[in-house]
Amino acid sequence: MTRFPALAATIFTLALGSAAQASREGCPDAYAWGDMTLTYSGHELTGGDAVHTIAGGSSALSRKCRSIYNRLGSDRGEGYFTPEPNLTLDLYRIEGYRLRVSVRSQCDSTLLIQTGVDNWFFDDDDNGNLDAEIVLTRPSSGLFDIWVGSYDGRDCDATLYFETY
Repeated sequence: MTRFPALAATIFTLALGSAAQASREGCPDAYAWGDMTLTYSGHELTGGDAVHTIAGGSSALSRKCRSIYNRLGSDRGEGYFTPEPNLTLDLYRIEGYRLRVSVRSQCDSTLLIQTGVDNWFFDDDDNGNLDAEIVLTRPSSGLFDIWVGSYDGRDCDATLYFETY
């Protein structure tokens, strides 16, 4: 019985080490909070909301941040991101809704989401006009960290939209 707590501690330490390594490399940090945090219920977000942000970053996801890239549960591609998320959404009573997160920008935007259950999702152009969009069909309540990046690493003005339906 005493082996299991030791094994759990070892796995936890390795996970923290991987996150620390990614953070040191300038990769998206799974433990960082967004520049802003907003809280909504699934119902409150049916009208949607939006925030202005800056798309871009200096860390190439597919080349420099392999620990995240290899865990993507969606599209794969290139995108440059900052360590801190642009936004943290604290969502509750969201079960039964779909969550759409999209970007409109002045550059080729990319989008990265880490859900409250530690799943990672990426998109490049699903919103058309070189903008990104991710639709989560069965989200669970919790914290959603959202990064708005760019395909080539250049920074630009962007608007991040999010809604449930």
